[in-house]
Amino acid sequence: MKNSTDPYAFSSSGISPNNLGVVLQRGGEELILEKALDRFTIRPRNNIPSQELSPNFLGTRICSIPKMDLELFSVTPTRLEAAMVQARSSQNIIFASHVYKLRDNPGTFVYLSDQITIEFAAEVNNKKILAIAAEFGLVKERAVIGLVNTWVFLVSKQATENPIKIANRLTGFPEVLAAEANIIIQAEPHYKPREPLYPQQWYLNHNGGNLLAPGAHIDVEKAWDVTRGVRSVVVAVVDDSFDLDHPDFQGVGKIVAPRDLKENDFLPLPNEKETSHGTACAGIVLAEENSIGITGVAPGCTLMPIRTTGYLDDRSVEEIFEWAINKGASIISCSWGASAVYFPLSLRQRAVITRAATEGRNGKGCVILFAAGNANRPINGTVYEQGWIKNILRGNTKWLNGFGVHPDVITVSAATSMNKKAAYSNWGRNISVCAPSNNALPGMWFQETGFVYTQPSIRQPVYGRGMLTTDQLGAAGYGKGNFTSNFGGTSSATPVVAGVTALILSVNPNLTAKQVKQILQETTDKIVDSEPDPQLGLRLGSYDENGHSQWFGYGKVNAAKAVQVARASAIASPLKTKQVSGINRINLVIPDHDSHGVKSGISIADSSPIKDIQVTVDLKHEFLGDLEIYLVAPNNQKVLLQNRTLGRQTCLNKTYTTRSHPVLKQFLSLSAKGNWQILIIDLAPQDIGSLNSWELALGI
Repeated sequence: MKNSTDPYAFSSSGISPNNLGVVLQRGGEELILEKALDRFTIRPRNNIPSQELSPNFLGTRICSIPKMDLELFSVTPTRLEAAMVQARSSQNIIFASHVYKLRDNPGTFVYLSDQITIEFAAEVNNKKILAIAAEFGLVKERAVIGLVNTWVFLVSKQATENPIKIANRLTGFPEVLAAEANIIIQAEPHYKPREPLYPQQWYLNHNGGNLLAPGAHIDVEKAWDVTRGVRSVVVAVVDDSFDLDHPDFQGVGKIVAPRDLKENDFLPLPNEKETSHGTACAGIVLAEENSIGITGVAPGCTLMPIRTTGYLDDRSVEEIFEWAINKGASIISCSWGASAVYFPLSLRQRAVITRAATEGRNGKGCVILFAAGNANRPINGTVYEQGWIKNILRGNTKWLNGFGVHPDVITVSAATSMNKKAAYSNWGRNISVCAPSNNALPGMWFQETGFVYTQPSIRQPVYGRGMLTTDQLGAAGYGKGNFTSNFGGTSSATPVVAGVTALILSVNPNLTAKQVKQILQETTDKIVDSEPDPQLGLRLGSYDENGHSQWFGYGKVNAAKAVQVARASAIASPLKTKQVSGINRINLVIPDHDSHGVKSGISIADSSPIKDIQVTVDLKHEFLGDLEIYLVAPNNQKVLLQNRTLGRQTCLNKTYTTRSHPVLKQFLSLSAKGNWQILIIDLAPQDIGSLNSWELALGI
């Protein structure tokens, strides 16, 4: 962001007019786009069936893109611009747009919708907002829940530029803090089966055997002595489809609030050609104990199956989490990510995940899990790439999984039946925990109209057992039976952790989402892998001074230990009786573009348990959208108070409370005594600022 050596970079003076259409602003970062020369999208009027659009007039129809009602067409490069002009002038077409690719990531296609999200300064009134919108041919549609003075606008037929250009022009307005075009990118499940594996649920418990290291399981039988899960704990499994007729999903109260966002109905069933990735994931978490098939990690808990649209535009992601929040999900398990090398979350995507993690479950927060991915690449980092088929990637390449770095997400990597790193498993400082899965060669798949791009191969075998789980009934699915051992990846590791989480909440439903994450991380088995990674040669299988490994996070989940700690824990009443407070007025410079940031402390002498908490921060910065602000407790537990949503504002004087920021509830019941700290991190170069003061008030 704002890197002066980058000709595309954004700065406070704006983007070069020549680059307005190629710089995509997203979640405080910028992605550089290139036009795809052989395709474009249109939105026909409601009464015009897609099959009646003249194929010779517009090109060849490829497919529909749901939710945004777009139709994707291919065309020869020499005909692209002419076809676009014809489409935009047609009375039967509401919206037409080029299709883009991400620079240095040409396997990922980016589709534009007719939506722009605009965050205005708090003092900008509705009259001024409408005037700015009218200038660009925008129509206000709705407010964005959780973001102050932030609205979704539709790009009307009267607009003379595409959403990216409009968004970039809007950032030059002093009234606008941030503006983002809503992009659509194809979703990708994190596992593609490669070969048959052993049909045993070794990952739950085992007593040894071929390719089974001692302790490679999650020790679930001891946890089952306490609980096998209760129906009041609802696990939302978000995926491509679910075979709800499978006998292992039957039982009184087993399934609640099913939703199909792709077909816009309530039966998220697979079609005949789908392998049903969701059926396999749901079985690992929740397969009913009925003496018929397999047993899930938490067989007594409830399944909320949510079928995605298959795309990751803002509205599709919002609909996933809004449904889960509104229908009472306790846990949200996501074994998928963006089909992209570098994918930061948008303002709206980050906001809805934060809202689920803080407002869900009656304010205690939904526990949100995401699979790390199967590319054997960092969640957030740079790798020198070489040897990719067709040189789809080469040279220093930045990788970013926006879902995996979200502070409210539990990001899950994969370990094998040998207690080693799975060869494909993504890694990095954002990994929370790992869980058992299969072993297989790494793969990063960009799927579009039949093309699949794969990574450089590994010239040695990889060993490990596969994961047995539910499969689509009959001949459809991964195999010919009702169960499959041909499943794995971080896609199967993630529902294992979701199941352990469900057992935790079954014995202590009062835990906050942050407390659940802490229990998972503190009760792991510290598996160690001293061998080099067979593809990149890295050795990241040990633990640092904080007990974290880039391959395994804080370790492999242990269901027995986690349930024992959850059962013994208790949440104190949040009623305030008296208050202790402190203030630090020492002015501190915030280091520019420094991931270590700056800390300021306040010491509290009273050791009473905390029943309420509020934090007031006063600082100045040339571009507040660069900053993240954390509160760090004496035990080094930290929460994100302020993410990068403040845009071009320069002054912050704000109080954060358990009411306005429920994430603070995770500190309730901790001892007040010790050194509390504010941590401020500037995540982008160029703009600078300083902390004036901050205040901490604790109800005890």
